[in-house]
Amino acid sequence: MIRRFLTLAAVAVFATSAFAQTTYSLPQTCLSFEVTARQTVRYAGPYAKYAEKYLGVTAAQEDQSSFQIVSVRMTPFVEADQSKRFVFSGSKTPDFLTLTSQGLISTGEAGFGSESVWRFPARKDGDFSQKGVSSNFTSEATTLYKNVKNEDVYTKVAIQQDMVVEKSLDAKAREAADMIFDLRKKRVQIVTGDTDATFSGEALAAAVAEISKLEKEYMSLFIGYTETQEQTMKFDIVPSAANQKQIYIAFRLSDNAGLVASDNIEGKPYILELKPQAVSDAPAVAAGKGQMATYRIPAICELKLSDGVNTLLRDRVPVYQLGKDATFMVNSK
Repeated sequence: MIRRFLTLAAVAVFATSAFAQTTYSLPQTCLSFEVTARQTVRYAGPYAKYAEKYLGVTAAQEDQSSFQIVSVRMTPFVEADQSKRFVFSGSKTPDFLTLTSQGLISTGEAGFGSESVWRFPARKDGDFSQKGVSSNFTSEATTLYKNVKNEDVYTKVAIQQDMVVEKSLDAKAREAADMIFDLRKKRVQIVTGDTDATFSGEALAAAVAEISKLEKEYMSLFIGYTETQEQTMKFDIVPSAANQKQIYIAFRLSDNAGLVASDNIEGKPYILELKPQAVSDAPAVAAGKGQMATYRIPAICELKLSDGVNTLLRDRVPVYQLGKDATFMVNSK
């Protein structure tokens, strides 16, 4: 949505006379970029190092994160250039001061709403708590000994006792792999009819879908899973005539934080280039009675936004402060 700073001239009328003074500013263009980046996080499965051993597939051993720009929207809007302020004196406020769309903006008070931008939430670890249904414990047979007094002699007697201990990671991975192969076998049996149960129509489709869902959950323990989320931020660039090359860093993209400000050297820069077209001089103003008023002629600029290799955006936009200032005569009576 194009935002414009459109306010009427503020006129101060003195009580002792009909003389009025109006303060106004020349316009300047601000280029606002709304950028959306997508973060893709690949969580490694807890059994990743056993994927090749038990399933014959390779899997990433560590979590991986990447960022990608998915959309850029540029909106130019006009605001008052406070470095170019002028006072117009006269018995009445001239009509041209209300023609802000022509490039003349008053310095009347204006309110600007605040905006909130959501950053990526804090990075979390992969959650595999609901993947699979196997137990985390197993039973092991352990032989204990106790001393038994037989007359005057103590002898050791073996006692068989079961103890509950936590399964090793290898054992849990092997059990999950066995479940995957068992699910695949059951799916083939259902599809081919090689089973005691009879499935047909919707029941057949539902059974196959449920088995496939369980297989996918168990597979994620080995090959991991992926989550994506998006981040949208706004960056404003106010071009300056003092920048001879007209090259700016619009924003940066960090491998860790996503979209960051242009002064954050951690991120990869995205470059804004402007090529202003020449602006002809305004015609000479003939001498006469009245007061001189200053106005601004914008320069039409070719705009290019890129990462240094790939172009994200091309456009043409008028930029007031890169144009020329001129004057005309106004009859203030």
